[in-house]
Amino acid sequence: MKLVVTLAAALVATSAFANAPAAAPASKGDPKAAESIVNQVCAGCHGVDGNSAVAANPSLAGLNADYINKQLNNFKAGDRKNAVMGGIVASLSPQDMQNLAAYFSAQQPKPGTSKDQEQALIGQKIFRGGIQGAGVPACASCHGPQGKGIPTQFPRLAGQHSDYIYAQLNDFRLGTR
Repeated sequence: MKLVVTLAAALVATSAFANAPAAAPASKGDPKAAESIVNQVCAGCHGVDGNSAVAANPSLAGLNADYINKQLNNFKAGDRKNAVMGGIVASLSPQDMQNLAAYFSAQQPKPGTSKDQEQALIGQKIFRGGIQGAGVPACASCHGPQGKGIPTQFPRLAGQHSDYIYAQLNDFRLGTR
């Protein structure tokens, strides 16, 4: 458990990780067409600019558009479970989801900060090199050396809330994600 918290702290710790440039908007989506949905539905949890102020909710700014679209479709199909998101995506069309993906991918992510610099430094070592002998691979091998992600499969982790990362890592560990 402490390992996951340490790793999550590392991912928000440095501006080098957090200042990842925004991904290009999806060619299939229209960011302008998403604005009313963002303002009426998404902003309360994810922020109008995709930078969530709530630690339990992911920041979407700068994530790859194809990744965002895939996650929205996974929620809609029930492959990814979340009662709130399941209800929200139920009324979205495929074009709405592409538009939202284009909108959020075009937003600039804001840098994150760690509350515990000591844990952040330990977490950075794990992020970059994993844990030898414990079967923990380096996060950077999939999410990139600066946490920018590898589109479409591995999201940007740079600047993401540690509480959200912790919850997702725990879901993966439990097999619920």
